[in-house]
Amino acid sequence: MTIITSPTADPAPVVPSRRLSVAPMMDWSDRHCRMFHRHISKHTWLYTEMVTTGALVYGDVERHLRFNEEEHPVALQLGGSDPADLATSARLGEKWGYDEINLNCGCPSERVQKGAFGACLMAEPQLVADCVKAMRDAVSIDVTVKHRIGIDDVQSYDFVRDFVGQVAEAGCTTFIVHARNAILKGLSPKENREIPPLKYEYAYQLKRDFPDFEIIINGGIKTEAEIDEHLQHLDGVMLGREAYHNPFVMANFDQRYYGDTSAPKTREQVLEAMVPYIQAQLAQYGPLGLKLNSITRHMLGIMTGLPGARAFRQTLSDSKKLALGDARLLLEAAARLRINP
Repeated sequence: MTIITSPTADPAPVVPSRRLSVAPMMDWSDRHCRMFHRHISKHTWLYTEMVTTGALVYGDVERHLRFNEEEHPVALQLGGSDPADLATSARLGEKWGYDEINLNCGCPSERVQKGAFGACLMAEPQLVADCVKAMRDAVSIDVTVKHRIGIDDVQSYDFVRDFVGQVAEAGCTTFIVHARNAILKGLSPKENREIPPLKYEYAYQLKRDFPDFEIIINGGIKTEAEIDEHLQHLDGVMLGREAYHNPFVMANFDQRYYGDTSAPKTREQVLEAMVPYIQAQLAQYGPLGLKLNSITRHMLGIMTGLPGARAFRQTLSDSKKLALGDARLLLEAAARLRINP
């Protein structure tokens, strides 16, 4: 296991396509979560939480950019609206070894809006194009954009079509489409993920209008049957909350979508694989720098749907046991239910 804690000049390895990916999720898709997901699927693309340009230009770069070599393919999502700062941040991302730089044009949080980025950028497609161009000029890896289909009460397909068309003029050819509008005032981020109706047909139409672009869909997708349906129309599918709350949904992704012939890990094998990782992390950062719960909290959903899943979660959430800092708590929790392949 290699933990990247400083920039690397070595090129990133050859990576699979973005056919399946896990969305960037604030407070969730940190490096521990991504390492856990990587043990379930070797090929699914993983994304960081959104990292603001200010955090990289003025803050602790190592804290925000360090990740585990095993996470590849992994993308860095940036939040910002200043082309120069985004170029600097993208350059740092490439230097640290990320496989892709993604620009956030979809987050509806009012906190993000105050920084003049996220979903509100969809109202300024030329600025987004300028940002994309600045990043593409700065790096050799892919620069992609994640966005909504509209903002507030703008319901016309023409809005997202024109946004994609204008940003594409800067050289972006991969668009990750969260197929809902973003309501910038009056709804919480959680409500913005649930209340605006999903309009998958807008993403499908984008692919018809821009057949040479890579169009990836995101929003409300939970099952392999739904994934299969979307892949008949689009280049890729990005899972969000389902991958977090029910992570073992990804267990067959490598075989089903990437043609991998190796057998998927069982739930127990995933947990066993995480034990040495947790032990190494605790040894490196110590009890004052890293708590066991900061890693195990991402793993509570791995038994979703199995008898005894509640007992598993209870054991893994026991504050007294967590305070001992023993990674073998994972195996103790797993022992409380019969683990199926």
